Amino acid sequence: MRRDDLADLAAVVAVARAGSFTKAARTLGLSQSALSQIVSRAEARFELRLLTRTTRSVAPTEAGERLIAALGPVLDDLDAVVASLRDLRDNPSGTIRVTAVEHAVWTILRPALATILSDHPNLNVEVTLDYGIADVVADRFDAGIRLGGEVEKDMVAVRVGPDIPMAIVGSPAYFDRHPQPLEPFDLRHHRAINLRLPTSGTVNPWRMMESGRESRVRVEGQLQFGALAPIVDAALDGLGLAYVPRDMVDEPLRTRRLISVLDSFTTDLPGYHLYYPSRRHASAGFRLFVETLRYPRKVKKSAFRTSAQTD
Repeated sequence: MRRDDLADLAAVVAVARAGSFTKAARTLGLSQSALSQIVSRAEARFELRLLTRTTRSVAPTEAGERLIAALGPVLDDLDAVVASLRDLRDNPSGTIRVTAVEHAVWTILRPALATILSDHPNLNVEVTLDYGIADVVADRFDAGIRLGGEVEKDMVAVRVGPDIPMAIVGSPAYFDRHPQPLEPFDLRHHRAINLRLPTSGTVNPWRMMESGRESRVRVEGQLQFGALAPIVDAALDGLGLAYVPRDMVDEPLRTRRLISVLDSFTTDLPGYHLYYPSRRHASAGFRLFVETLRYPRKVKKSAFRTSAQTD
């Protein structure tokens, strides 16, 4: 069926349901004469009378009744879909799919979502934890959260967090066996607990600052993980040095279960950015999501806890 045929038949159904050309024309935003011409055109095309007209009323013929019974529910479904799309545009609802690293989930997403989800019960957020550089279009995500320097140039990028202070930490038991490093060169004598990056298949380099210049140091070790929380736990167990965001180890540093080293050489990482492919025609839910995460935020941050930390 051609698109014009469907539009004409939809007009016939509208007239039959309204029982009046005048009422149907008002609903469709057409003149009465234009609507009459559309109905006549449909009847001529199918060589069947679909509506019986009198000066006082309009009623469907047998052919018209069959048309309404078959096409009416389809048109109702289409109207419902269109209405739901308008609601998605105007009201925060639907599902937002996001890819993020777990540190960003705890420090950026978790406190922000506490406000969004409680205030908007029809909005859902699905989060996938991943340290790879996700292609949000190919992987059907609405957005991703990564460090500023990792965002592709063709993406819209919105800063959602401050720069991230880093720390190199080890347990007292580890330093009983290994002298504390005094400069980055000393790290060659230590064992690292490394973060493995799934996209490149390599370990995450440690960013160090020496004589005003940043370098990236790869420290060898026996342990690798695909997330930061188990790296902190392994450091607490004395299995090596960990290079992690400082806010992940505030509590064990305060209680001396971990000791930070090379503080004057560690440099902050660029803050997290939300990235997505286009600003155009975003849903109300996604617009709310972006504006809530935009840095600086007004919501209170929640402390990051590893499995080894207790309330």
